[in-house]
Amino acid sequence: MQRGRREWVGPREPSLYTVKAVFILDNDGNRLLSKYYDPELYPSMKEQKNFEMNVFNKTHKADNEIAFLEGMTIVYKSSIDLFFYVVGSAQENELMLMSVLNCLFESLSQILRKNVERRCLLDNMEGVFLVVDEIIDGGVILESDPQQVLQKVNYRADENPLSEQSVAQ
Repeated sequence: MQRGRREWVGPREPSLYTVKAVFILDNDGNRLLSKYYDPELYPSMKEQKNFEMNVFNKTHKADNEIAFLEGMTIVYKSSIDLFFYVVGSAQENELMLMSVLNCLFESLSQILRKNVERRCLLDNMEGVFLVVDEIIDGGVILESDPQQVLQKVNYRADENPLSEQSVAQ
């Protein structure tokens, strides 16, 4: 019988499922968009909204780009009256999460013609959801280049607004 022998536990196996959630809140902490990719993380709407409010309370006055809360790594960015959040597990690479956040922000900035604010976001929600779905699918990062995302959602800054393109196709 061997005593005192411990088995070495190395780093976690890498996973493609890097993003746990993405959400956009207004400057009062109200949800404008949210997508949770891990059904076990916050299964109910109430739990999701509590988590979002906790994150908002911790981050809305902070001048950082990253937070750690409830065992999650959270990267975030604000613009005028919006807060953008990308959530990963505690072991997740912050740079990967930040690349998703930057891609989301830059893509939306193009679609909203640099007016990244609440009213414009709400007026273009179908385009916002298309962008999120092109960047992340089920928690897997598909794309982190804003130009590729815009190409995939068939967006052209000099043509019709996104909603008119979707109907015309």
